[in-house]
Amino acid sequence: MLRPGVQRLRGLPLRGLGLPGSPSRPFSVGGHEGKDNPPLPAETRWKDRAETVIIGGGCVGVSLAYHLAKAGMKDVVLLEKSELTAGSTWHAAGLTTYFHPGINLKKIHYDSIKLYEKLEEETGQVVGFHQPGSIRIATTPVRVDEFKYQMTRTGWHATEQYIIEPEKIQEMFPLLNMNKILAGLYNPGDGHIDPYSLTMALAAGARKYGALLKYPAPVTSLKPRSDGTWDVETPQGSMRANRIVNAAGFWAREIGKMVGLEHPLIPVQHQYVVTSTIPEVKALKRELPVLRDLEGSYYLRQERDGLLFGPYESQEKMQLQDSWVTSGVPPGFGKELFESDLDRIMEHVEAAMEMVPVLKKADIINIVNGPITYSPDILPMVGPHQGLRNYWVAIGFGYGIIHAGGIGKYLSDWILHGEPPFDLIELDPNRYGKWTTTQYTEAKARESYGFNNIVGYPKEERFAGRPTQRVSGLYKTLESKCSMGFHAGWEQPHWFYRPGQDTGYRPSFRRTNWFEPVGSEYKQVMQRVGVIDLSPFGKFNIKGQDSTRLLDHLFANVIPKVGFTNISHMLTPKGRVYAELTVSHQSPGEFLLITGSGSELHDLRWIEEEAVKGGYDVEIKNITDELGVLGVAGPHARKVLQKLTSEDLSDDVFKFLQTKSLKVSNIPVTAIRISYTGELGWELYHRREDSAALYNAIMDAGQEEGIDNFGTYAMNALRLEKAFRAWGSEMNCDTNPLEAGLEYFVKLNKPADFIGKQALKQIKAEGLKRRLVCLTLATDDVDPEGNESIWHKGKVVGNTTSGSYSYSIQKSLAFAYVPVELSKVGQQVEVELLGKHYPAIIIQEPLVLTEPTRNRLQKKGGKDKI
Repeated sequence: MLRPGVQRLRGLPLRGLGLPGSPSRPFSVGGHEGKDNPPLPAETRWKDRAETVIIGGGCVGVSLAYHLAKAGMKDVVLLEKSELTAGSTWHAAGLTTYFHPGINLKKIHYDSIKLYEKLEEETGQVVGFHQPGSIRIATTPVRVDEFKYQMTRTGWHATEQYIIEPEKIQEMFPLLNMNKILAGLYNPGDGHIDPYSLTMALAAGARKYGALLKYPAPVTSLKPRSDGTWDVETPQGSMRANRIVNAAGFWAREIGKMVGLEHPLIPVQHQYVVTSTIPEVKALKRELPVLRDLEGSYYLRQERDGLLFGPYESQEKMQLQDSWVTSGVPPGFGKELFESDLDRIMEHVEAAMEMVPVLKKADIINIVNGPITYSPDILPMVGPHQGLRNYWVAIGFGYGIIHAGGIGKYLSDWILHGEPPFDLIELDPNRYGKWTTTQYTEAKARESYGFNNIVGYPKEERFAGRPTQRVSGLYKTLESKCSMGFHAGWEQPHWFYRPGQDTGYRPSFRRTNWFEPVGSEYKQVMQRVGVIDLSPFGKFNIKGQDSTRLLDHLFANVIPKVGFTNISHMLTPKGRVYAELTVSHQSPGEFLLITGSGSELHDLRWIEEEAVKGGYDVEIKNITDELGVLGVAGPHARKVLQKLTSEDLSDDVFKFLQTKSLKVSNIPVTAIRISYTGELGWELYHRREDSAALYNAIMDAGQEEGIDNFGTYAMNALRLEKAFRAWGSEMNCDTNPLEAGLEYFVKLNKPADFIGKQALKQIKAEGLKRRLVCLTLATDDVDPEGNESIWHKGKVVGNTTSGSYSYSIQKSLAFAYVPVELSKVGQQVEVELLGKHYPAIIIQEPLVLTEPTRNRLQKKGGKDKI
């Protein structure tokens, strides 16, 4: 018989079970609210001017206020519409973990945990931080592979992480049913924290260091001024701010609409269950580690003498709060919850009871069903927004508790120092654009929530919401012939199907169905001629009387002469590589700039900001969606294209890195003699609506030469053999161009004082600590992808940045950063792949000479060198 207000996990379906709280008196799973940390008294002060106004008093916004004030910024103001923690913070389960499947976010998790460990001592506020560790459970062989994959990606970070055997798992978590468990991924120091108490401690610290936290103070209007400042209106008065930061949680869309932005965010309902005391839990001598059953798709932790567990149901069953997107968040919503729905999560409840049998006789005391905010790809949006000066965001946090501390520090450092402290482009709010519709956001949020615990393969693709409106003119022609990849809204061929071979998306940690077809495409380009769709490139037109002067200030390379192209890099003030672009000087003072698809608005924002700061008289236009791009590469590329144009394409007339406007099959194109394959080739920029006609003309003209398609996987193998660096892998905001081997493109002696020049001179004078090198290694059925650990004499000494199979030498090939003393050609190291250490050797780069170099040596009679 069930006691009043309590129901058992197995038996009656539960609906509408309320919490012991109210909108003004929240239930806090850590149990501290109202006891150790009463609500802070309201501020009576008001300021007319602020350096930074933060909108939103959840844990993320309060953390930013704390970090900015502690770092010495004066006039930090936080405005909260109701009370601190209202929204998603107060009802969060509070999990903290060092683990993240990505690379850069590990640093955010690390910084959060290190802050939380010392926050109580610093502020005098109890935070309810428990650190019993956590274990991810593998019950299938592919999960064990995933753990091995994640181990090599963690080895070169500060985070402790281990694969542990079933015996150790049972010792640490004796309540488990061990029948299916093969291995565990263990992170010491993981655990959980009381979200309310954490926020109150951060708030106390922010006030201690001088920040003003004002609530209730809903923002009713935001108006940008011509000088880049903002007028912020509230019922309590107006305020002039040098910058604003939208940290408004599930109200972030409303704040965005005030400034003309549609932030791609949607609230989702997330439920977790809290049990009463369980005798077997109470009898334990130490707290259980947090458990994550990946196949069961739930987390489980100890809550006092009971258990708390929260599932992530499938995308078909999960519940979006989509009415909030169309109609807005209900006025006054702050510390309310949704009606619980145990039916929706019952299969996960069953899985949890099988894995932890004591749950079968446990009593439920609470089911929490509250809103959390999702972006399409589950990652938050953090940083300055393109198109609006001094408008920053820290929004879309599906896991705000573990991100709050680290993101507060990251954003504070960026705001204070003018550049991101480390690479975190996966959180760039500018990764989304006009193509990110509400329908797309809803479809991706469903998928992302349902895929919370899916196996994380390399080269992962997710298919919900695709294609977007952003398809090239070739999409319909090619979609049935290839495996497409998603790039900033675009569909781009990764590899092409071959007759009789397995088609479709077959992810794996080892070589899979694309391996042989990519080898065929590699040979196609090396021996004949291939065509690739490069339309996702970001493309900008810059012109005006100050255009040359602006680019000379932005880029470390010299400005190319009219009719020529070069590779140029934008550096940060500290001399790190912010971006890599090709710069084509089309006519006097008019330039075409090309960047990677994932960097489009990331790079455009930087260029626009510098143009405004320096008062340059220029016109900057984003023409990414207007132009299609076809790459034609291989020894027969010239022969094929010459059939379609009257322009002389001979080597002496159309030189390497030259750019010309011409007609190909009577279609106007801007042709640049350049190819990321390193082979003879051209990139043909044309009106997007002409893509299909241009492609068909080229394919028809190349029949005699055996022309065929190739995709980005083959291009990656080709560029690695030529030792071409890639932005985001070999270079980013964590690296300087000297250690990345980009000296050829950096002109420290050019007259212009380009951004980062002085820092780079200092870096050069002090000497490098590490270098990028090229490695070859013989493996079995696995190839490096990037971010694997490099070992030497039993220690991790570096990391790979990208890798592939080399179809020319039939070995694996990788770029890697290693200490300078280990960077000489012939040095032997080891690369960790799926739990094995493979011997590797540093080689003289490039492995394969580029076509222009081979051509030049041939003309000099250097066939032996070739």
